[in-house]
Amino acid sequence: MRPMSSSSSEAGEEQALRAALLRTMRDLAADGLNRAAAGNASVRCGDRFLITPTGVLPADLEPAMMVAMTLDGTPLDQHYRPSSEWRFHAGIYAARADAGAVVHVHSPYATALACARREIPPFHYMVAVAGGANIPLAPYATFGTEALSQQVVTALAQRRACLLANHGLVAIGTDLARAQRLTVEVEELARQYLLALDAGGPVLLSDDEIADALRQFKGYGQQTR
Repeated sequence: MRPMSSSSSEAGEEQALRAALLRTMRDLAADGLNRAAAGNASVRCGDRFLITPTGVLPADLEPAMMVAMTLDGTPLDQHYRPSSEWRFHAGIYAARADAGAVVHVHSPYATALACARREIPPFHYMVAVAGGANIPLAPYATFGTEALSQQVVTALAQRRACLLANHGLVAIGTDLARAQRLTVEVEELARQYLLALDAGGPVLLSDDEIADALRQFKGYGQQTR
């Protein structure tokens, strides 16, 4: 059997990433993290990225609809329009070499906090899963704008997730599975934080306590073989 050419291998990888984006968007909808055509996701693909199209319901998505874009935000085909939020996806990839995928949702609890313009403080040690002592809130900017992209990139400078004021949640990961999992974890933290506020307000962890949790998270989830 002749070895697969690099071009064939790259094409196969792209098709796999397109299918993974489709699964991600359907999973997010099934988990109640997005409704209708809200939210979007993207994945790095070599020296470019693939992003979900604008205004398409998850049930209607097909792998061929994912839009290939250069890292400076230039669409590589004109068949489908990219998500209106492509600017902050491009901005994240340009700023973060460790970002292999980006997930954006309008999930109920994270969005409720974002609309109250509240970050998620260190009320629970799991806040450290996003890489720091809090899950920050990016200041408000109109959706789809370069101004929003700049706010998101700044909020994610030392984090893997942030809330967007009056908007929703963004999470990044080295791949789609990790970005999706972090999205779910942050949404659960947002739910717990809102419940704690209803219970009279949480007792926040001290700087030393959250720093210790951050040290523990350096090896969190890693398995030996």
